[in-house]
Amino acid sequence: MADKRMGAADVVAQLHDGMTIGIGGWGPRRKPMALVREILRSPLKDLTIVAYGGADVGMLCAAGKVRKVVFAFVSLDFIPLEPYFRLARQHGAVETMEVDEGLFLLGLKAAGWGLPFIPTRVGLGTDVPKVNPSLKLVDSPYDDKQWLAMPALPLDVALVHVDRADARGVCQVKGPDLYMDDLFVRAAKATYASCDELVDGSVFEAGDEARYVPWERSETTGVVHLPCGAHPSSCAPLYGFDVAHFKEYAASAKDADGWQRYVERYVACGEAEYLARVGGEAAIRQLAPPVF
Repeated sequence: MADKRMGAADVVAQLHDGMTIGIGGWGPRRKPMALVREILRSPLKDLTIVAYGGADVGMLCAAGKVRKVVFAFVSLDFIPLEPYFRLARQHGAVETMEVDEGLFLLGLKAAGWGLPFIPTRVGLGTDVPKVNPSLKLVDSPYDDKQWLAMPALPLDVALVHVDRADARGVCQVKGPDLYMDDLFVRAAKATYASCDELVDGSVFEAGDEARYVPWERSETTGVVHLPCGAHPSSCAPLYGFDVAHFKEYAASAKDADGWQRYVERYVACGEAEYLARVGGEAAIRQLAPPVF
């Protein structure tokens, strides 16, 4: 059986300039942030990022890594507008394709199913086609109606974070919501999953553990053991998102040298030192999941 364990640097070594990279998770929830920080430490650039975005998108934009963002939103939830993505848009620093959450989902589904598009009534009668003139309408072969054709969103690579994984690439998510991670995985040519816990494969044979495995191990290209690798985003039920850290991060966007100071303190230091500077694994695992 193939051993798919890798280091974060090994994953980034598989990426190249100009790639289309899908990032799983949802706003400030279960983002593969340790892998994002590894990209920030690399010379990668000219990326197209596809995401239900949070700080992953904002940080990559702030670092000048991004050419285009395809998104349904980029938010930290309690901070509605992700600060560095907001600056990038205001300054015209990135190209964008902005659609609603439903169209975004259909684009990932189309890519996973090998279709060029999926017809839908979602977006009809809204400004979505106005801000995306490339979106087309198609005639129904069954009646006189027209439908919006949401194009596929094929990915070169998907990056996701999961609760548990084994060396074979079996991944498990026990949080209350998978979000769209399985769709990102199926839309991608290659998938790299960071995990909080690396376990023996026998774990998934006990009880109903297999019910929480959302895709086949054949879909996982590589597994990276990165405890607390979603921080500062959450990884429920293991830990919530770090409100204090996000506030510090958002505040840094108000200063001309704020991003550089953030990078020097939390990115350039390396992942082990990052965890120490945010309080350590024990403190992260005490962060309460948010209640809405």
